[in-house]
Amino acid sequence: MPPDTARTRAKLLDAARAEFAEHGIAGARVDRIALRAGVNKERIYAYFGNKEQLFQHVLTESLQELNTVVTMPNDDPAEYIAQVYDFYCARPELLRLLVWEALYYGHDPVPDEERRVTSYAAKLQEFADHLGVKPSPDVAQLLFSLIGVAAWQQTMPQMSRVLLGADSESEEAQQNRRKHLIEFTRASIASMKQS
Repeated sequence: MPPDTARTRAKLLDAARAEFAEHGIAGARVDRIALRAGVNKERIYAYFGNKEQLFQHVLTESLQELNTVVTMPNDDPAEYIAQVYDFYCARPELLRLLVWEALYYGHDPVPDEERRVTSYAAKLQEFADHLGVKPSPDVAQLLFSLIGVAAWQQTMPQMSRVLLGADSESEEAQQNRRKHLIEFTRASIASMKQS
């Protein structure tokens, strides 16, 4: 891919990420994405197809970044959940994209669902290996619940503020939540191993 094309695609993806995070799939406007990127909107159609396909490119790129940055440590699955929390604190737009996707598609399959099934099956296997058990519906439910707990603060900042107080976004409060999340994860894992 020529360097100019790569730069233009990157500008469009960055602009689209911001637009989709703010407005969702239905509310995003191709004109605004092109304006944010400083690129002719015809490049969007040429590089990505339609708006839904552009959204999938943005979301796939964001999920790949998550998978690259957040890895399962060798010795502590609780640290994996803490890394998920850290990632979402630093990049809350991914959660917004996922929520918009859920609202748009509802219970219907998403365009790249098979790829995600494969990716999460690998995560589940790693998680189960660290627990010293085989992957099972119970282990999958635990992993799903722990990821949900790690994401919830950034998904619902208003609930965090209302329940935890106005300073819930401070660095100290976030570090306290991270510590609590690690302890909660370890307790949840211990409880599962005992049952």
